[in-house]
Amino acid sequence: MNYDVFNGDADGILALVQWRLAYPEENQLITGIKRDISLLKRIPIENIDKTSTVTVFDISMEKNIEALECILQRGAKVVYADHHRPGEIPQSSQLDAHIDLSADTCSALIVDQLLNGKFHYWAIAAAYGDNLVDVADKLARKAGLSDSEANLLKEFGTLINYNGYGAQTDDLTYHPADLFRLLVKESNPFDIIGQTGSPYDVLKTAFESDFKQAESAEVIHESSVCLAVQLADEPWSRRISGTFGNHLANQNPERAHLVITEVDNQHVLVSLRAPLHNKAHAGDICSQFDTGGGRAGAAGINKLPKEKLTELIRSVESTYQK
Repeated sequence: MNYDVFNGDADGILALVQWRLAYPEENQLITGIKRDISLLKRIPIENIDKTSTVTVFDISMEKNIEALECILQRGAKVVYADHHRPGEIPQSSQLDAHIDLSADTCSALIVDQLLNGKFHYWAIAAAYGDNLVDVADKLARKAGLSDSEANLLKEFGTLINYNGYGAQTDDLTYHPADLFRLLVKESNPFDIIGQTGSPYDVLKTAFESDFKQAESAEVIHESSVCLAVQLADEPWSRRISGTFGNHLANQNPERAHLVITEVDNQHVLVSLRAPLHNKAHAGDICSQFDTGGGRAGAAGINKLPKEKLTELIRSVESTYQK
């Protein structure tokens, strides 16, 4: 049996959209909320043999290494494209790994290169969704897109990324697997944007409602180095947290930003955005805490005890202090 395993954010979904437009197959889909990255272990290992192919996009190899090694031992072929810290990459002829840790790339752009830009507009939308705005702007201009067309891809990528945030898939407007199935029907994102009642329309309506509530977030820490805001324990806040963090980062690119969302009386969910002018260290900071991880420019902690919040803010301040 064959499996497509992918992160439920814009980068993961749109990496797979490109790949399946180029190589159409209806495989078993394994995905989840954006923060659910330990996805390879969900594959029933008894279903894997030498005839199996597993395609993996936008999840950390380091966080999935045990499951990956089991899959390789069963004889499956694995295609793996990602931009997170991989740890030690297994040396296997069955593994076709494409890992790029540059802060200016994402998994969908890696796939775009592998496909020689065949579905380039989807890759640009993914870059916007992953908050690689400068990179995406340059790609859009190089592709000959007008400012209005680029803005549409930016909005659509942002909406797809917004859909991946939540504590569970029930929080989301679309399950990521369902959203993938809708998007892969079109080789050009503009064809979906122009459809009445499309995922673009549905997500835009939901996003605008959630964002309006996020604008009244409580500021719990502010300095020239770091801004931290706190959101309530509500489905809307879990949906908007990451996208709102990107918005804050774009508003003040010199400063780090923390979006804190209550999980329960003892814990919070954390989204950290490194300063856009210094896209480094975010993953290292969050990895110091249990359930934390990410990449250089953006990272998070799934369940941080509230008493460690001061320690986290202090770590962010000391890391980015000029």
